Amino acid sequence: MTRTALPLLIVICVLVGLSTHMVVNCGDEDDPDICSAVIGFSPLRGSLIAFAYEGRGRIALRHGDFKRAIADFDEAIHLNPNRASLYRERALARRRNGDLALAIADYDEAIAHDPKVAAPYHQRGLALAATGDLDRAILSYNTAIRLDPRDAVVRLDRGLALLARGQADDARADFEAALALPAGKDGRAREAARAKLAELASAEPTRIAAPRQ
Repeated sequence: MTRTALPLLIVICVLVGLSTHMVVNCGDEDDPDICSAVIGFSPLRGSLIAFAYEGRGRIALRHGDFKRAIADFDEAIHLNPNRASLYRERALARRRNGDLALAIADYDEAIAHDPKVAAPYHQRGLALAATGDLDRAILSYNTAIRLDPRDAVVRLDRGLALLARGQADDARADFEAALALPAGKDGRAREAARAKLAELASAEPTRIAAPRQ
């Protein structure tokens, strides 16, 4: 290798490395124009650009622009159809947009690609419960709890579904389990479980709360 070729190779490697970093991480910034620039001008094509569409979709999702998010996740999945996380993100956008049937289908896809992750089972349970399909929701929660038994939020949500189905004793067991588990980043699950236990202890609920969406 000549003396001039080596510095040129180093520069090319640095530029490719920076471009790859920008592609993969553009969604971390709260500026969709960065992702759009990557999509329009990056020399990298194919499945790597899926990260830029995903990043722009995540920004849109954070800002409540669910249709924009869905469109970008569509592009990301078209370019890289084998990443389970893309189906989960599009499912969340669809669920928040009110497209529950499509969200459930996306959670099914995410689970098919990576069946050992608890989160999509939990999130699919939320979507199923929102459609009124409590039986399937509880089955989905069961799998989430088996995969991650220390998640208090899943215990709370299964308890709500059981309570909505009239199984007060089983619901009480889940609320008690949610209280006993670590609070994690968000203590609201434990607060909600404590409130439901107080409600059950004082009297039979006059109106059963619907499961969370």
